[in-house]
Formats: sequence, structure tokens, C-alpha cells
Amino acid sequence: MKKIFIILACAGLTLTSCEDFLKEKPGSILTNQDFNKTDAHFLGQVNYLYRSGAIRQIASANSAYVGSFATLNSMLTGYFRNSYEGQERTCQYARELTRQSQVNTVSGVVDGVWDGCYDAINVANSVIKGVEGEGVTLSAANKKQYVGEAKFFRGFNYFFLAKTFGDVPLSTEPFTDGAANMNYERTAKATIMELVVNDLKEAVASLVANKWQDANHRITKYVAEMALTDVYMYLGKYAEAAATARDIINNGGYSLTTNDDLALGSAYNKLRTTDDLDEVIYAQEYDNTVSTSGWWPTYAFSGSATSVFSKYSIFERVFGPLKASFLNIYDEGDLRAQNQQFFVWEYTNQVNNKTWKAASADEFGAWYYFDQEAMEVTGRGTKDWNVYRYAETLLDAAEAIAQSSGVNAEAADYLAQVQSRALGKTVAELTPVLQALSKEKFIEACWTERLREFPLEFKIWDDCVRTMKFPVISGTKRQVTYVDLIGATNGSGETFKQSDLVWPISENEIQRNPKLKPTEGYQY
Repeated sequence: MKKIFIILACAGLTLTSCEDFLKEKPGSILTNQDFNKTDAHFLGQVNYLYRSGAIRQIASANSAYVGSFATLNSMLTGYFRNSYEGQERTCQYARELTRQSQVNTVSGVVDGVWDGCYDAINVANSVIKGVEGEGVTLSAANKKQYVGEAKFFRGFNYFFLAKTFGDVPLSTEPFTDGAANMNYERTAKATIMELVVNDLKEAVASLVANKWQDANHRITKYVAEMALTDVYMYLGKYAEAAATARDIINNGGYSLTTNDDLALGSAYNKLRTTDDLDEVIYAQEYDNTVSTSGWWPTYAFSGSATSVFSKYSIFERVFGPLKASFLNIYDEGDLRAQNQQFFVWEYTNQVNNKTWKAASADEFGAWYYFDQEAMEVTGRGTKDWNVYRYAETLLDAAEAIAQSSGVNAEAADYLAQVQSRALGKTVAELTPVLQALSKEKFIEACWTERLREFPLEFKIWDDCVRTMKFPVISGTKRQVTYVDLIGATNGSGETFKQSDLVWPISENEIQRNPKLKPTEGYQY
């Protein structure tokens, strides 16, 4: 499999440290008159974007004790926790909705988001502006490709910043001197989102109409279109979301992964173990030489797993359901709720025959993160992280059609496809039942299916914010109801406030840039 890694770009730029060049000394990008002229210059910068900024906040596992930043957003729901939150206090403050009085503690975490995303945006701006510079020796096709990729990543990073902080500074110019040029005021979130939509639309128009897997794992039209669908859903532009989702569906290249059996050959286990499935629209790539998946495999189990596996020295369930009752989102017989599908409560090491068991029903592990070869043989995780899957395209299309045009056979068919592989029923059986639902009930069924399909992929909080509804999962029966988000009680018994919708801009950033105003509702 052909992977894209920033180290490859370094060779083309003949620099001793590509990361230092692109990240630590942005001034050199623009002050060197020989830079931003050749394919190697632009390709190096674009390749850097694949492994920096927002994608790292979603897919990285750099610590044994705390997962990526995206895990923290799901903890806001109170349904998930980090078992090591006594040390990783930001996780606890997120779950207990007490960040407002802990800005100093969470500043280091949000600084990582801020710095990483703006670093990527700056590089993207350098590419977008640089291709029009004097002396550039790019072909028209390469110029179009580099700008398309750069606009995808600029939009993707601004989208992540806007979801995280609300109003944030906006710049489309590359910074030559951080101290002089980065002191911008916050820009209204609505304006940020206009840029995001425009960038992604231009990426869709510029990039090849192909699958990511068939384009040497470079961003393509359909990756950009999936991100644009995500943005349209977030903005409540459902007619537009329906159109972009349909385009992905109608291209015919994607399909849901099928079940070979209802055990380790299930679709969900294939998604856990196999890269480049036709269901995957976009993933963060890992391999066992250039870039491993870090600590992801160890997140599957609790600390007691050190007595069962010898290839890693630390195990911690940094992200898992707070209580077993979370699985009440699943209907009776749903394959996804079974042991060793998305979750795990017992597993036997196939090398030494030792068995790990969850200490209680409230300590289920995250099987979706389990990498058997890494855990039992190599100690090096290689599984790619799936950012967008075709299942999400189908669920977006189903809801967007219902929201904009009402419930019809097409919308019901898309929802039924996702339900079918989990329930063991045919699409033909499920479609008429779903089509008979009222508009409100059908839309809620789409929301619930997202909970069931992406419990460990960090989608839940974005859905809460975009719908402004909170899923109340019954602790005693298989039932989910939806209530207004503000004023709702989360899974840990805490009440949502308006200020819970965003993270605070850190004290460090406000001290560096006096034009930034503190985030409302937070105690600085």
C-alpha cells in the first residue's frame, strides 16, 4: 500500500528537518526568494498537511493516558470517561461540565488544538498564494491539484476550530512574522463557516473524481464532498447535504462492508482490522515503520491488561462507556452490542492463552481499537484511523432527505442499509417500516443509528451541537429519547449550560494576542 508521509517530502526539499522548516520557522517559507517555485516545494507542503492540524486532533494517540482531543468532546456527554481521569483532569472537567472554572488547567490542551490547526492553515495559505507567484514552474494540472488539497485542509482545519472555539481569527494570508501578523480579532463563526464551505466546494471542483484508495491515498473529490456534506449537516443546510451525499452514493465506488460471519468475520471487525475497505472514504494512515498508530491498541483494555499482554508496558481505557447502560442504545439482537464487535468484556490472548476480563459491567473495553498483531506480536500498531465511512454518507443522506423533502423510499432505503447488516434483516424488510415513520420519528431514528454506528469514532458531540438535542439513554430498557440540549442532564448527572458548547481560548493565546477576547462563561 502506498502511504503518504511527511518524511517523503523532506527528501524532495533537501532540508535537514522538514518539520522544523514547515512548523518552527514559517518566516523562511516566504523570505527565501528561491522557495515556492517547484513541484518539490509545493508537494512537500501539501504532504505536511496530511499529518498535521485537525486530523491529528482526531486520530493521534501520542499518550498512554489520554486519547486524542476528539475524545474529550464525547466526554462532554457524560456517557464516556477516561479511567485515568484522576491524573488527566481535563477529561474529568469535560465529563463533569466544570471547565468554566478550570481554564488554567485546560489551556495546555486547547493550545495544542489552536497551534496545530493554525500551523496547518498557514501552510495551506502558503500553497494557495504561492502557486500564483513569480517564477513558479508548475504544470496546470499540478497547480490545480495542490490548491485543491490545500483548500480541503484549510477548510477542514477552520471547521474544526469553529466547532471547538466558536468565533476564531480568520486569515487567508501566510504569516511571515508571527508576532507582527497573527494578532487578529475573533471573526464571527458564521463568516468562518462561509470560508469553509467555499474552500471545500472549490476542492470538490478541483480534485480528481476518484476514491482515495485509488488515488495513492491523496484527497479526492469524494473525500472533499464527504467533508462538505459533514459541514452542510452541521449548518442545517439539509438540501445541500442531500445533494452532495447523493453524489457520493451515485458514483458507485463505495459500499458497506459485509459480514462473513457474526464473530471475528463481521463487518465491524473488518473495519477494525483492514485498511482500504470500500466503506472507507478517508482515513489517517499508519504503518509499522514510518508512523505507527501509537497507543491506540492499548486503549482497548483497562490497566489489568498488563498481565495478559507483554508487548506494551501501559494499558489504560482512556475512552470507553461510563456505564454498561450505554449499550441500551442498541435494539435486542443488534450485532454491534455483542462482545468483540465494538466493545469487549472478555478476550483471550492467542499467544499465551491468558484472558482479560472487564472488572465489572461498567468497565467494558473499546474493541474497535484492538490491534491483535500489535498486542500479541510486534508492539507496533498499523491500523489506519477511519475518519469518514460510507455508513455516515448513507445516514447523512437519509436524514438530509427527510429534513428537506420528507420521509420517502429513498431516505428509508439508506437508513435500512446501515441497520440491515447489524440486525440481520434485509433492506426490503426494514424499508417499509422506516418509511411509515413520521418525519420526527424518522429523523430521530437517524440520530439513534449514528449513536449505534459510531460510538467510538467521536461523532456524538457534533450531533448534539448541530441538532441542539441530547440523547437520553434509558438505564433500564432499550430506549433513547431526545430533549433540548441546554438544560438537559448529561450521562454523569450534570446540567448543560450555553458555555458548554465551546472550549475556551487559552490564557496563553489571550496574553500573546490582546485583541482576543476571553470566551464568554469562562473564569479567566
